[in-house]
Amino acid sequence: MTQQTLILIQCQDAVGLVSNISNVLAKHKLNIITMREYVDQENNKFFVRVVCTGNVEESNGLYSHLKAVLPEKATIAINPSKTKRLAVLVTKEHHCLADILVRHYFGTLQADVCAVIGNYDNLRDFAERFDIPYFHISHEGKTKEDFEEQLATQLKELKPDIIVLAKFMRILSPSFVSKFENKIINIHHSFLPAFIGANPYKQAHDRGVKIIGATAHFVTNDLDEGPIIVQNIKNIDHSYDVLKMKRAGQEVEKAVLTRALQLIVEDRVMLNGNKTIVFKA
Repeated sequence: MTQQTLILIQCQDAVGLVSNISNVLAKHKLNIITMREYVDQENNKFFVRVVCTGNVEESNGLYSHLKAVLPEKATIAINPSKTKRLAVLVTKEHHCLADILVRHYFGTLQADVCAVIGNYDNLRDFAERFDIPYFHISHEGKTKEDFEEQLATQLKELKPDIIVLAKFMRILSPSFVSKFENKIINIHHSFLPAFIGANPYKQAHDRGVKIIGATAHFVTNDLDEGPIIVQNIKNIDHSYDVLKMKRAGQEVEKAVLTRALQLIVEDRVMLNGNKTIVFKA
């Protein structure tokens, strides 16, 4: 199989960037397969994802040569790790975790689930059936600070590239989030902010909604308002009772979270303030 090189660049926009990058790659005998770029004109920012044929050794100077033709403070990533380590945080709902572990078992997740951490012990047996380590860190009888300190300690030992909140029903503090900046992914129903709190599906049913949706996003200090990665919806009608509505919602949540993880592990998502740039192809 032909060796491929992946290059991700973010910088201020400027005339001739595509040409400059292409010339450097040609000098290093790298042939461009795909080059997807985007310019945020409002903020004058340039984003590009390049896939080339050819192998790049750290000693050949590609990074420094690219740096020399790009604006100051450009960020460059060459061949990020292809196998991302995932730590999955759960509470009691199993549907998102089940989807992740089945995909991991059959090798279609393209990532390594290094552990599952639950604030209840309910899903231990299920995780261990897949030979995935399970850590129970209870929030009960503890201050929020103590709970999050134990959680952070465990995560730092695991060293995950991505932390997946697979229906993890605890609000994380800004202090905790800052320890894992741009690494935490959450999934939630897209009724927010319309139906907040307990029993959102009952609230939605009582209101007679006709659309169910889900959102996968990065976690920031703003609750459920981090940069969105993927969203999707399913149309429903009057025949859906609360249980059927919830089941439909869970199917959308699984699909949206899986798609978001796929995009992230393939390094197709780039952050741009409170937005994302998603290079789908």
